[in-house]
Amino acid sequence: MHLIVGLGNPGREYSQTRHNLGYQVVEALAGRWRIALSHRSLESRWGRGRLGEEAVILAQPTTYMNLSGRAVSRLLRYFKLSPGALVVVHDDLDVPPGRLKIVTRGGPGGHQGVLSVMAALDTEEFLRVKLGIGRPPLYLSPEDYVLSPFSPEEAEAIPDLVARAALAVETLITEGLAAAQNRFHGGAL
Repeated sequence: MHLIVGLGNPGREYSQTRHNLGYQVVEALAGRWRIALSHRSLESRWGRGRLGEEAVILAQPTTYMNLSGRAVSRLLRYFKLSPGALVVVHDDLDVPPGRLKIVTRGGPGGHQGVLSVMAALDTEEFLRVKLGIGRPPLYLSPEDYVLSPFSPEEAEAIPDLVARAALAVETLITEGLAAAQNRFHGGAL
């Protein structure tokens, strides 16, 4: 069984921000795999289903980003899963816009949601699918940048990035890390 968690902030005001790309990928997977995110417990919105022979849980923490670890640890405990069964999907400032990076460990890179997950689980060893948003312009702080909506030009590319990330997660679950990295690391579709 895999737990796939898309990081983001709850509330309509955050729905189209850079920081909510993880939420968008989980919603895309829910539609693709026909899993209703109908449960509201464990500080998350979640649903359970199957991807072929594999049992999966899709979740969006309902905490704010910097408290995501609380929800993730509760989900793992409830489903009796180890961090090795966890896939966290999130935006990343250090990955160029429109690109993906899939890793199994590493630091949080300044991402408060990932830092919260690492602190709550006391490990950095869990799968991550990073969606590139690039660095902010000099006049904008990273905090303000991730909480701002995409420009109209950027917004045109987001559906493709989200779809590609959803396929990367699916490949990760069905074919493994090496196959997902070989197929999805780097460039756009």
